[in-house]
Amino acid sequence: MTDLTKLTAVEIATGIKSGDFSAVAVTKAHLDRISRIDSKINAFLHVDTEGALSQAKLVDEKRDAGKALGDLAGVPVAVKDIFTQKGVPTTAGSKILEGWIPPYDSTVVSRMKQADMVLLGKVNMDEFAMGSSTENSGYGPTRNPWDLDRIPGGSSGGSSAAVAGFMSSLAVGTDTGGSIRQPAAVTGTVGVKPTYGGVSRYGMIALASSLDQAGPFARTVLDAALLHKVMGGHDHHDSTSISAPVPPIVEAAKSLDLKGMKIGVVKELSGEGYQAGVLSLFQDSVAILKDLGAQIVEVSCPSFEYALAAYYLIQPSECSSNLARFDGMRYGMRVAEGNAGVEEVMSATRAAGFGAEVKRRIMIGTYALSSGYYDAYYGSAQKVRTLIAQDYAKAFQKADVLISPTSPVTAFKIGEKTNDPMAMYLNDICTIPVNLAGIGGMSLPIGLDPADSLPVGLQVMSPVMQDDRMYRVGGALEAALLNHWGAPLLDRAQQL
Repeated sequence: MTDLTKLTAVEIATGIKSGDFSAVAVTKAHLDRISRIDSKINAFLHVDTEGALSQAKLVDEKRDAGKALGDLAGVPVAVKDIFTQKGVPTTAGSKILEGWIPPYDSTVVSRMKQADMVLLGKVNMDEFAMGSSTENSGYGPTRNPWDLDRIPGGSSGGSSAAVAGFMSSLAVGTDTGGSIRQPAAVTGTVGVKPTYGGVSRYGMIALASSLDQAGPFARTVLDAALLHKVMGGHDHHDSTSISAPVPPIVEAAKSLDLKGMKIGVVKELSGEGYQAGVLSLFQDSVAILKDLGAQIVEVSCPSFEYALAAYYLIQPSECSSNLARFDGMRYGMRVAEGNAGVEEVMSATRAAGFGAEVKRRIMIGTYALSSGYYDAYYGSAQKVRTLIAQDYAKAFQKADVLISPTSPVTAFKIGEKTNDPMAMYLNDICTIPVNLAGIGGMSLPIGLDPADSLPVGLQVMSPVMQDDRMYRVGGALEAALLNHWGAPLLDRAQQL
């Protein structure tokens, strides 16, 4: 009997349309797996059993009535708990929003519903998307299905673990400085950060408004492209949404043709601090891309040296502003005693509701924006951001896409870096420049580091609104690697 949880999203959608199995059967299989193994992983914060089965039943009824179904009709998807969903708890991984039930759907959620997808529930995350390990969640850490003692990346660790653990065929995450691509890299999944503005942020709880971007997690590049297509496109509710159609990403993922493409290897994104196995697998992948007909060139982006410092001024500054709304006065947690005044309520609520990392970044951001320091810190960081965008522009004159390792290391052990914020921040050194420039980025698995048998990811970067280029490269490399391995990389993950 076919294990419905091991099928790709394309295989599930095809099987439902042909009548080989029902959407209800697929949904029940995934819900059963969640029930069986998630107590070990802690990917889901809320499982919407009734809602998911109701959505699946509607898909089956629509098929039986002969009505047209979307490309991902009946496919289960897990939603990062930063997206509002009407009637379903949304916490952003924070105790300050515990029990909050949104009265409306985010655009991403509404578009997946319109596409007849089955929303399984909300998944864990670093509180307000601040972190690289999902250890900062107010509801406990999520664990990596490859090794339960290790992190699944962050901040979208619940999304990556749900897909890697075969609890959901697809998942949605958000990427502010690498929070889709880095979790994808350490869990052996595909994760995509679309061009900034390519997917609506309406109904997505903001961390840093000029950096945040929603994107897909999947087990294949084609599955990611199909979910990206469902989520993407202009939205009048979002003033940062690009008024242009989604690039031809599905066709690009199917192309498998790299002849004539120029692929740039970024000089600054390798070397000291990178695991030997990560660099070795990356070089092996570069050789494969060359064999597939691509021309490999080296490019230099010298301003990347300052990306980490600039990011950790810009992001905390914007977070300080965005999180000011969580004050205990309008919604969410309220801590008050006796005749406490407004300032006392706000202070007590934020002290009790926010975790240590959120408080740290709020304080950094507030300081950077304060009178007398704005130009020295936030203003200077924005100038570096401009230099990084200019470096990308120059690099894309020499190459169609750029590549690098996604993360310098494989998944580290839970608790290993919690007392060293700088060591934690360094995990995003390869991914942060993409967000600062607003371009597209993808991570796909390229093998297991022989030193620890854990997944390694390769990052593909493409110019603004040229996301199809990274899908073309990702699809071709994935096909070549799959042919070499003989089976998907995730088949080797720990059996739970």
